Amino acid sequence: MADNQSSEKKLSRRKFLVRGGLGTIGVLAVGTYVLRNPIRRAILEKANEMDLAYMGSTDNPMLWFELSKDNVVILHSPKIEMGQGTFTGLAQMAADELEIPMSNIKVVHATTATGNIDGMSTGGSTSISGLWQPLRELAATFREMMKIEAAKKLGVPVSELSVQEGIVSGNGKSLTYSEISEGVTDWTVPDAPVLKDISTYKFVGKPVARVDLADKVYGAPMFGLDAEMPNMLYGAVVRPSKIGAKFISATTDKAEKMPGVIKIVSEDDFVGVVAESYIEAENAKQAIEVVWETPDDLQQDAIVSMMTVGNGKSTIIQKEGDALKGDDIFQMEFRSPIGAHAQIEPNGVVAFVEESKATIMISTQVIGITRKEVSSRFGWDVEQVNVIPTYIGGGFGRRLHTPHAVQAAVMSQAVGKPVKYIFSREEEFQHDMFRPPTHHILKGRLNEQGLLDGLEHHFVSGDVGNNSALVPNIVPPIVGADIGAIRGGFLQYSGVPNHRSVYWHVTLPFATSWWRSLGLLANTFAIESFVDEMALKAGKDAIEFRLAQVNDDEAGKRLKEVMRTAGERARYSEEIKDGRAMGFAASVDAGTPCAHVVEVSVEDNNIRVHKVTVVLDPGLAVNPDQIRAQCEGCVIMGMSAVLFEQMKVVDGSLTPTIYGPYEMALMKHAPREIDVVLLQGKDTPGAVGEPPLGPIGAAIANAVRRLTGKRLQSMPLKLT
Repeated sequence: MADNQSSEKKLSRRKFLVRGGLGTIGVLAVGTYVLRNPIRRAILEKANEMDLAYMGSTDNPMLWFELSKDNVVILHSPKIEMGQGTFTGLAQMAADELEIPMSNIKVVHATTATGNIDGMSTGGSTSISGLWQPLRELAATFREMMKIEAAKKLGVPVSELSVQEGIVSGNGKSLTYSEISEGVTDWTVPDAPVLKDISTYKFVGKPVARVDLADKVYGAPMFGLDAEMPNMLYGAVVRPSKIGAKFISATTDKAEKMPGVIKIVSEDDFVGVVAESYIEAENAKQAIEVVWETPDDLQQDAIVSMMTVGNGKSTIIQKEGDALKGDDIFQMEFRSPIGAHAQIEPNGVVAFVEESKATIMISTQVIGITRKEVSSRFGWDVEQVNVIPTYIGGGFGRRLHTPHAVQAAVMSQAVGKPVKYIFSREEEFQHDMFRPPTHHILKGRLNEQGLLDGLEHHFVSGDVGNNSALVPNIVPPIVGADIGAIRGGFLQYSGVPNHRSVYWHVTLPFATSWWRSLGLLANTFAIESFVDEMALKAGKDAIEFRLAQVNDDEAGKRLKEVMRTAGERARYSEEIKDGRAMGFAASVDAGTPCAHVVEVSVEDNNIRVHKVTVVLDPGLAVNPDQIRAQCEGCVIMGMSAVLFEQMKVVDGSLTPTIYGPYEMALMKHAPREIDVVLLQGKDTPGAVGEPPLGPIGAAIANAVRRLTGKRLQSMPLKLT
């Protein structure tokens, strides 16, 4: 397979996507009411399927690449490394086009001062897929720039030059990239260099070792928690424990006199402490007497009642054929709880505000938004703020908004020194942007052949994309549905003649937002549990029942292939053997199909997962080991979410506020085997980081149903 490009400029695919998206919004804005709903559904279905394109500058390779004197190419990545191995995949892609060994490439986070900023931030499982084309084009451009300058220095025509191992050679002469760059200030940028044939790549498609491995093994200071600046002080911010509390006033006399306190910073929207140490700042914070205006105490029952299908505003996001009516309709309900991110590294930031500039060191997924928020607070141009991103010790969507950078910056300005502010674990749990709870009603009807004649999914969720820093306020009223909450909410069984999916939106009284896989985990749990129950009612094999109701278009063929392969690989059986049963589920997220087969037993009324078989079709696998690791991580995180995790509202507060009471999967709960099989249903990389999270909950519930006869309808899955 080759990438063939002419030398003339063309409209790139990513620019087309951006323009097409804007054009679509324009149509929606001025379209007639009659056409609005069909257009909405078309846009939402397309958004549910597609990868998000990279949205940043690709005009200047020098924003991306830097050369060291020892011929190492430094790639300044606009994407953040959150532990998935993204930097390794990007290094592989760049190294192949640059014609350099992996040992000669280093990947670092691009600071906002470089100008290399991705408007899409880091999320949505799109780091590799979104940069697949632009990064290779930039690397190829850089390579050709080197050849053009080498031709001048060596006196050899460009056409007679070759590149190998970062050395340009021709007519018996050679220069390294570093030697070529010496003294060059005016580079010639070729118009559209031809990309290498992918079949000649040395690194893409191979299990290359991670580029950040040594630093992590030896404990290099890489994360936001490690960030430091000279003469640094420590900050703490007073936060309420009650949902909906509004700040009225604060008495700070006692705190001002406490040891180590430098200054109490009182603003209209927060009260902070700056002290000489972290513990002194925290102690002083506790001594501040704050008056809050709080609403009546909420309880968990009120949240459950609120989050029920029929409340809020509905949008039909998918519709084919007629709505289900009659007495022969089977119906079930499912629920998922509030979920915390519970990432191991709490949010933290170091800010230093000088007279007319600010430097922010922070673990964030949204460096551009963070820079804009800090500059806006001071009334500055964005160029006056430099955000230096760090590695992230667990993101999962928690760092898709990091406004604490503003608070640290304000405290720094007040004392004239750098200020480090770290969330306590209690703050993380009480002031998270939670995964919203959901409620689902599934309806179905079987025909005479024992297949689905009709299938409906009605579901309610709080905000995921709506009211987030990433989604403009204009989008929700135009598209009519939350683009995050509906992930996984579409029915993949397009062969069912009458099917529809209806989304209901409810605004919760506490912050909810992005959580790894967005709505995929809860939606797939409900849909695939219900479809499995219908297969049992029809007396059909779970996989064959599903295969018969997936269309044979391109997407359907890829989905069928992962389903078949999972069944064959796991030797799926509906029989109970040695006290164990198998469960199957499948989903499609961001165009990436995935299927799971799990093997479970029940021990002392506890569900025990012994083996998980994962079949994923990510398209071209840039680094197969990296993808397998992502699948394993999704399985473990998904198991934790569906078997243990939940937040509750008690007396107006979100609880629990610490690990332990907030139950999570432990090492002893991990399956003895996770078998990952990768397929390649397309020739470009697809989304990986979230799609494997989709099927795990339903697969476990389906296995428990066969083993015990009980259909578990609420997460976390409990037998008692």
